[in-house]
Amino acid sequence: MPGDSPGARSPAPRRPPTLWRMATCEVCGNDYGMTFEVHAQGAVHVFDCFSCAIHRMAPICEHCRVQIIGQGVEVEGHWYCGAHCARAEGKVGIVDRV
Repeated sequence: MPGDSPGARSPAPRRPPTLWRMATCEVCGNDYGMTFEVHAQGAVHVFDCFSCAIHRMAPICEHCRVQIIGQGVEVEGHWYCGAHCARAEGKVGIVDRV
């Protein structure tokens, strides 16, 4: 049929360009158009989800080893998930804020 040869066909329509750049999560390596950046201590980190951000950024309690996702307690440069763990490590005068 005339006009049915590959050369006679019009090219496939192009997809419209996306409004954001694709970036790669620094934890899982996922290429994702809706990544987000966390700017902390002069560095820029790129993640595709909050769980990857928590995995990389959350400090770890020096007593019970849990990742500190909430406020936590810093005492003399050491991080604890709460006053209980700080006291268990011999820190005094530490109270949780409620």
